[in-house]
Amino acid sequence: MWRAMIAVPAPTEPFFLGMPYWLVGAILILALFGAFQVYYWVGRRLGEKLYDSRVGVRLGRDRIAKIERVVERWGALAVYGCFWVPMLRHTLPWVAGALRVSYPWYVVASALGCLTWAPIWWFGLTALVWGWLELAARSPMTAAVAAVAVIALVAWLTVRRRRRRRAAEDQALAS
Repeated sequence: MWRAMIAVPAPTEPFFLGMPYWLVGAILILALFGAFQVYYWVGRRLGEKLYDSRVGVRLGRDRIAKIERVVERWGALAVYGCFWVPMLRHTLPWVAGALRVSYPWYVVASALGCLTWAPIWWFGLTALVWGWLELAARSPMTAAVAAVAVIALVAWLTVRRRRRRRAAEDQALAS
C-alpha cells in the first residue's frame, strides 16, 4: 500500500541557519514586501525615465503600455493580482509607482499579496525540494531521471515560447 510522506520540515525544528521553518518563511515574506516597496519608489522616482532604462527598453513600450492600462483600470487591486501573474509580478510595481498609485492602497495590496502568495510558494517549493531529496535518498536513479525530465520540460517550453515569439515578430514584420 502506498502512503504519502510529509515533505515539509517540522515547523519548530531548526531549518536554516538554526532558525525554525516558520521564521524563515516569515523573513522571506517580509523581504518580498520590502522589495515591492523599493520597486514602487524606484518607479515613482524615475517616472518617465523608466521607459528609457535598460529594463524598459527590453520590455518594450507596448508591454509597458499594457501594464499601465491594467494599473489605470484596476489601481491597487492590480498590485494584488500581479503576484499571481509571472510577467506582471516584476514590472507592475514600478509602473504603479510611475503612475503614482495611492501609496497607502499600494501598501495594503502588496501586503495582502505577500501574505497570500509567498506562503503558497514557500510551502510548495519546500515540499518539492524535500520531496525530491526524500526520493533521492530512497532511489537516486529515480531522482536523477525526475530531475532530467524537469530540466528537459523547462528547456522544451523555453524553446517553444521563443519560437512562437519569433514567428509572431516575423508575421508582424511581414504585415
